[in-house]
Amino acid sequence: MDVREEDAITAECDGVTYYFCSIGCKDKFLTEQTCKLPRTSYDLIIIGGGPAGLTAAVYASTLKMDAFIITRDLGGQAVHSTKIENYLGFDFITGPELVEKFQYQLLHSQYIDHLMSDVEKIESLEDGFQVTTAELKTYTAKTVIVATGMTRRRLDIDGEERFQRKGLFYGNIQDLSFVQGEDVAVVGGGNSALQIVENLNVLARKIYLISDTTLVADPAVIDRVSQIGNVSRYEGYKVVELAGETTLSRITIREMAKAQTIPLSVKGLFIAIGLRPNSSLVAPLVAVNEQGEIMVGPDCSTSREGLFAAGDVTDAFGKRIIIASGEGAKAAMAARQFILAKRKIKKAGS
Repeated sequence: MDVREEDAITAECDGVTYYFCSIGCKDKFLTEQTCKLPRTSYDLIIIGGGPAGLTAAVYASTLKMDAFIITRDLGGQAVHSTKIENYLGFDFITGPELVEKFQYQLLHSQYIDHLMSDVEKIESLEDGFQVTTAELKTYTAKTVIVATGMTRRRLDIDGEERFQRKGLFYGNIQDLSFVQGEDVAVVGGGNSALQIVENLNVLARKIYLISDTTLVADPAVIDRVSQIGNVSRYEGYKVVELAGETTLSRITIREMAKAQTIPLSVKGLFIAIGLRPNSSLVAPLVAVNEQGEIMVGPDCSTSREGLFAAGDVTDAFGKRIIIASGEGAKAAMAARQFILAKRKIKKAGS
């Protein structure tokens, strides 16, 4: 991962200064990597660095498993959550704060080998799997945990690409100052959309809440938003047009199954219409449902022996950070049990 010199842990080797993200990385480099080829074979490879993947990694370390985590970034969709309520141990915590705690525990309290990269392919081998990264490096493992999470859905209308970050945003953004005193719109009917409404409440002049269904957020969240006086709700409507010169200035909405449209002048459009599972990486290997979610058993096992999945990429009930974390822990424990069972069978047959 990227390491800032001012925050890094350093070590000298053959007159060269190296920078590390944690003491575990430094110790591993000094004791194992010097004058040796990098490792490419593990008992377990975890793919994904959201709550499920990071928890699986922490548990794998706690269980003393020979494990390796590969992820594009740390945090997944959790980093976009500005308000996480009732995560065990916290009445309230933001996504970035929670992810920072996950990361610290992974790299400092429970060290595990890690690589910041995209995985481009997973292939079945006779006794496990081969994982290929974007750098075309290959790694093998007896078991794999897929915890690749989900990606935000798009409106799929003209102008969506052109107005990205020019008035159109997916989920929350850090700097909301540009909508100070302006009219804005939020698209979506779930918890994420309504949390954006709450964040905009003290800044925006008027908020249009647009959902193609009735609101499906938690009742407590809906009740809070219903008390906000500057919110106009359009349930059963969809956005059909975006307009503006260099930045977004107007949207057009239409009631479902009706022809009449309504133009709304807005400076900001925040889209939170759900997520789609990032399962294409393993779709050829495992069974998925109609939504593209990886189908898993109670122990996070998939239809392919030795391949486990955890978190929002699966069909497990409840898309919540705390549930994803629990599924990650379960997947690590199940992968360890699978490896031990295989060793026992191999030992008995020898």
